[in-house]
Amino acid sequence: MGVEIINFGCRLNIAEGEAIRAAAGDQDDLIVINSCAVTAEAERQARQAIRRAAKRRPDARIMVTGCAAETSASIFSGMAEVSGLIANRNKTSPALWLGTAQERAPSVSGADHARAFIEVQNGCDHRCTFCIIPYGRGESRSIPAGAVIDAVKTAVDRGQQEVILTGVDLTSYGPDLPGSPTLGSLVERILKAVPALPRLRLSSLDSVEIDDRLFELISNEHRVMPHVHLSLQSGDDMILKRMKRRHSRAEAVALVARLKANRPEIAIGADIIAGFPTEDDAMFANSLALLDACDIVFGHIFPYSPRKGTPAALMPQVDHATIKSRAAILRKRAAERKADWLQAQVGSTQQMLIELDGQSGHLPNFAEVRLEERRPSGNMRGEMINVHITASDGLHLKGVPV
Repeated sequence: MGVEIINFGCRLNIAEGEAIRAAAGDQDDLIVINSCAVTAEAERQARQAIRRAAKRRPDARIMVTGCAAETSASIFSGMAEVSGLIANRNKTSPALWLGTAQERAPSVSGADHARAFIEVQNGCDHRCTFCIIPYGRGESRSIPAGAVIDAVKTAVDRGQQEVILTGVDLTSYGPDLPGSPTLGSLVERILKAVPALPRLRLSSLDSVEIDDRLFELISNEHRVMPHVHLSLQSGDDMILKRMKRRHSRAEAVALVARLKANRPEIAIGADIIAGFPTEDDAMFANSLALLDACDIVFGHIFPYSPRKGTPAALMPQVDHATIKSRAAILRKRAAERKADWLQAQVGSTQQMLIELDGQSGHLPNFAEVRLEERRPSGNMRGEMINVHITASDGLHLKGVPV
């Protein structure tokens, strides 16, 4: 059976969870809660998972790691069900689990995924006023390109045809390494060193850090998927300043316009926070309008949640009911935009990477497709096929293999 991993939060946590699994090996009596601190709700879910795990497996040791284990250490260590905490920076070290030492290597999601998530960066040197994550992850740290390339080769050798590069602040990759490489140079090296890799996808990007080299790769390299997720957070310049974001609304809109002009099929995703402190109706309207201005089809909407110890928690707060209402309005508009975008793809034929269920998968633009023809479980899983898009239900596409 081996160690049981329960992941919360970002794609980096997924990759790190698999590294913990590999490090802990066959410790059947161990449950690891890999927590997230991005919202108070994420912490609540982790505590709930701990209690459920203890009831389900009362003889198992429950260890907690991840960002919430750093930012709310006293809360988790005070839970009777918890055997101990592991620092975020140490959680993928085999020495913690096996009493051995091993050179730092990227965290990589396991072979039981059709796509491989590979950690290339961790931590963050910026201090957005709403964000608790740097307090849990520490300073920005990059994985050397050689180790990343080895991880990509491993994923391809075991049959994974898509790799997603992940990090807390992915676009800050490189300044701490010899020669100060950039994310763009890393992508170039991966594509050159692993020609058998069909698909390379990037996780969340800070728009202000997309330099010319990375822009050209996203725009013109067909193996880099036409799907960009941007950490925008707001569409109002005053709120962006109070968040200590480093871009303006106009800069975000201009970046998307340039990307779409070079590669029209690019799908844009973005994080937007509803109800940040001091946000009035006009400021909120600017965020709502940003969905259209940046052609956002994957809107990740977060109601603002004050995190103790962050500057934003000390600012004048928006009342909870207003936050909830604004988040609902943003989600509704984001859902409408996604539904229209999906409908526009009906009738096209595109390439699909089939997930391990053998029935669903993703197009290059990250639209999810579900096959209309039910096939035996496992048939074609992990393979790339051409699929004719026949319909949309507003959330997913439907298609048939061709």
